[in-house]
Amino acid sequence: MTGTLYVCATPIGNLSDISERLRNTLSEVDIVAAEDTRHTQKLLRHLGIQKPCISYFSHNEKGHGQVIINELLSGKNVALVSDAGTPAVSDPGEDLVKLCAKENIPTVPVPGCCAAITALCVSGLSTGRFVFEGFLPMQKKGRMDRLSELRTEKRTIIFYEAPHKLKRTLDDFAETFGRDRKITLCREMTKVFEEICRTTVGEAAEKYEEVPPKGEFVLVLEGAAEEVVSYEDLSVPEHVALYEESGLSRMEAIKKVAKDRDVPKREIYDIIMR
Repeated sequence: MTGTLYVCATPIGNLSDISERLRNTLSEVDIVAAEDTRHTQKLLRHLGIQKPCISYFSHNEKGHGQVIINELLSGKNVALVSDAGTPAVSDPGEDLVKLCAKENIPTVPVPGCCAAITALCVSGLSTGRFVFEGFLPMQKKGRMDRLSELRTEKRTIIFYEAPHKLKRTLDDFAETFGRDRKITLCREMTKVFEEICRTTVGEAAEKYEEVPPKGEFVLVLEGAAEEVVSYEDLSVPEHVALYEESGLSRMEAIKKVAKDRDVPKREIYDIIMR
């Protein structure tokens, strides 16, 4: 019988956020697969737990990934942790979970802190629909290509950013999305110097021109404004075609157009079928 991989969320700063379930899981597994074993050993010492740790990060996951899989196939249980927050989200642990899926190894989530969701819920921006982008590409062209793809994204957008790249990222945001787009910058969440700054892209860029950024950031960016379509500028066939292009059937589009124009459905149907 194979072992189980436990995907364990750890605190993003405040150790008081450790759950009883996380404590019990780390106590009971055979091995801990860690992004940085030194960081994880500090957490284990805080909990009074002694466990062997295997390093698993972007430079060695291909080799160590199979080592961990072999341990799981031999029946050992493994806890996967990142340095902070939920592993496998913008994190090389993603590849280990994929390997487990390929090998049909049971995978159990032990939920807890996630920096992206923690920032979103205090951002003051729309939380109903959002997209997570994580870290942007390092190279300028890759970064700008990615941002260009998001120019018309209407959902709230969440990014991670390191302090030494923040000013450049905010300048790229201003170039791509405009200086008036709303943004919430969440810095050092759950830690002593936690800061939540709700502002605009332009004001944020100006602030960090004067104040050197410190600590890890989650950037929550307002989505693009919904385009307001003036139906008066459209003919009835154009109006129907607009809805059809969005995926509606001909009859569904006719019903929507009739409702928009406050006229009987038959009137729209007759115009379209001429």
